[in-house]
Amino acid sequence: MPGILSIRGVERRFASATGSTLALQATDLDVAENDFITILGPSGCGKSTLLRIVAGLDTQTAGEVLLDGRRITAPGADRGMVFQSYTLFPWLSVLDNVCFGLAERGLPREHQLAIARGFLAKVGLKGFEHHYPRQLSGGMQQRTAIARALANDPRMLLMDEPFGALDHQTRELMQELLLGIWEEQKKTVLFVTHDIDEAVFMGSRVVVMSARPGRIKLDRVVPLAHPRHYSVKTSREFTELKAELTEQVRVEVRAAQEAQQAGVAAG
Repeated sequence: MPGILSIRGVERRFASATGSTLALQATDLDVAENDFITILGPSGCGKSTLLRIVAGLDTQTAGEVLLDGRRITAPGADRGMVFQSYTLFPWLSVLDNVCFGLAERGLPREHQLAIARGFLAKVGLKGFEHHYPRQLSGGMQQRTAIARALANDPRMLLMDEPFGALDHQTRELMQELLLGIWEEQKKTVLFVTHDIDEAVFMGSRVVVMSARPGRIKLDRVVPLAHPRHYSVKTSREFTELKAELTEQVRVEVRAAQEAQQAGVAAG
């Protein structure tokens, strides 16, 4: 399948009082049409920084990101972003939150409503169209955020630990929900997570990043067929890949802790 996203030599430095800090080493990554790539790594390794650069919310110090051959320099409707916090407009109803991007694009109101209602049904929120965010559970708020992102029909969906704030049972239900939507819609997805089970269960590929300054140290295809059911977690393929990724992440977490301790000692 042809690639739609190309990350070439992307580096990010942050200015500090003593000079600059390299957060992300020169990074290359190609993303194919319909890929669901999950990104693992220790805290502070640059996972979210890389995602924000792809979203156009941050700017790389070096390198370039191309989407369908065009350089990304700013946010755009071709990339839908879902954050860990629900980022809904509290003064808008569920329906109007999902309509927001469609209204910004100038679609007629009837068209907006038809699209929004369709995606709210897909995420299991039919009947909650006129509720406000404060009236929803965390899982329902995140369903609304996913519906809002999908309603704009983005070329890619970018997700930064979208289920990280949810309880375990709700998180598992949301994983199944999103994977089912992906299997139907075939959107291309970049998904940052700290959860190795989640990365393997959801991903078609899993990328592991090193401790800061981050780089991609491992890129594995997930050898699990679709549609996926939670029973796949007991399969040999799942447990073997999970064991490999767990060890790779543990190595990087230890490296990050040692670097932090060395910095404290030097200070």
